[in-house]
Amino acid sequence: MKLKSSWLQTPRSSLNRLRLDDLAPDGVRIVIPWDRFGVGASVFIPCVNTLELVRQVHEVTSAKGWTMHYRPGIEVGKWGVRIWRQL
Repeated sequence: MKLKSSWLQTPRSSLNRLRLDDLAPDGVRIVIPWDRFGVGASVFIPCVNTLELVRQVHEVTSAKGWTMHYRPGIEVGKWGVRIWRQL
């Protein structure tokens, strides 16, 4: 199974997610201001469980009809995922 196809699966955990727009891949609630997330904007979200984060972001953004690009990696010494909103 390719990594992208596993990203497109439904999230496995909704623990600590109070709203659908919240993220909590490691059990810590992360709030992203999605209404201010314009085309071309990016954000780095530090986390350990990057696969679950991408699944949760995909769930939120696909409901909004957005196309996103994901890149897991290390930034400023922290493991996480950078996401970009595409046109």
